[in-house]
Amino acid sequence: MTSRNRTGAAAGGLAAALTALALLAGGCTGATGGVRGTPGAAGLRDPYFPKLGNGGYDVRHYALTLAYDPGTGRLDGTAEITARATQDLSAFNLDLAGLTVAGATVDGDPAAVNRAGNELTLRPREEIRDGAEFRTTVRYAGVPESITDADGSQEGWLRTGDGAVAVGEPAGSMTWFPGNHHPSDKATYTISLTVPAGLEGISNGARTARRTAADGRVTTEWRATEPMAGYLATVAIGRYETDESVERTDGTGTGPATGTATAPATPAPPSTPTTVSVLTAAERSVAASSAALRGEIPEILDRQTRRFGPYPFSSAGAIVTRDGTLGYALETQTRPVFPAASFDRTTLVHELAHQWFGNSVSPATWRDLWLNEGFATYAEWLYTEEYEHVPARTHFERAFAQEANWAFPPAAPPAAENLFDPPVYQRGAMVLHKLRETVGDRTFDEILRGWPAKYRHANASTDDFTAYAESVAGRDLDELWDVWLFGDGKPDRP
Repeated sequence: MTSRNRTGAAAGGLAAALTALALLAGGCTGATGGVRGTPGAAGLRDPYFPKLGNGGYDVRHYALTLAYDPGTGRLDGTAEITARATQDLSAFNLDLAGLTVAGATVDGDPAAVNRAGNELTLRPREEIRDGAEFRTTVRYAGVPESITDADGSQEGWLRTGDGAVAVGEPAGSMTWFPGNHHPSDKATYTISLTVPAGLEGISNGARTARRTAADGRVTTEWRATEPMAGYLATVAIGRYETDESVERTDGTGTGPATGTATAPATPAPPSTPTTVSVLTAAERSVAASSAALRGEIPEILDRQTRRFGPYPFSSAGAIVTRDGTLGYALETQTRPVFPAASFDRTTLVHELAHQWFGNSVSPATWRDLWLNEGFATYAEWLYTEEYEHVPARTHFERAFAQEANWAFPPAAPPAAENLFDPPVYQRGAMVLHKLRETVGDRTFDEILRGWPAKYRHANASTDDFTAYAESVAGRDLDELWDVWLFGDGKPDRP
């Protein structure tokens, strides 16, 4: 940070007044007396959510300390955000929906706070220099509210009878903690949850501590050590039963869930043996009925590792909730969330595949969502091809016949309410199958493993993928992309 030039009393009242005006405007007088810092952008101009995310800084770590009272619905939170400035900053924004901010500091000094809609603007006492690391602390509280998306689904902080479930795709995480909530700004997380006696708090990553206070309240601490987009953060509070184990997941597992396994055309060499902490949690009413499938997670991950390359995280698992709160499964990082009715093997394969495709390799913008959903859907097709003797081509032909899949190109949904429509999933998978048929199984397997390796824990766009596939294939694939990825009409035949 640069220090501001301070005008002494001898300089007169006019100079003092000018200095005060500069401070109120968020400016900073540098060594030459000019204004250096400017406010970071309020929004990153995403094609579908232009106000989501913020400019001027890159978050490195979130430390969230949360206490929840299910009876009143009140959440008390402290967010400590470590970030690096990407410009000289006089002010910066955080995304936060609802809740009341009690105060904020930047590097220990009080910061001015302003609210406008979902934008929380902080003006630090001193300018933050480009490249400097800084720490922001925000204290907040209130009753978090859910968000109704453009497609009518609910996300954000969803209350249950005895707790809550928090999910955030695409923007719901702003309902329970302030942050830079565009997927292009990934960070590590430490989350501390304090809940009443008899309840459990579950989140992403590894559970590093669990303690009970004298009043019976239970605090659990969770640490996600690999970068995570804000929409993939989760919290589940309620009467949960947990199972935890350490598993070897290195792609050497054999044996199908049903039928007999068949090897991929180009068997991938096993990766370096890896151990992964697997923790599953299920609400008590659905714990017994979900136990067997939860127990298959290490085996499914092992098989996916054989096709997709090393598992990208140190933790894995699942959260299974009773029906009635959440209307869909979601690939929250390391620990996907499922309502009981959606906890089946096909959906589990889909959400676990997202750990490579969507979570480790995250979309550059929400227009690139087909890279998440197309790959995860194709993972379903590959699984049934290898272990249930249903060729991927059969799935492709079924999808080709469904008119809903031709409403728009998978790489160009017309509006935010179309992000989760069939073309993004089914036609996205069709693109990958046509790629496989065009380049051959051997090259396709190389793409399938190489793509998540090249962009591991990073962000990537549709252009990145098409360029990467062409580099591996060693040929121009414009005809394929023009018809299957970007084309408006349905081809004459599959």
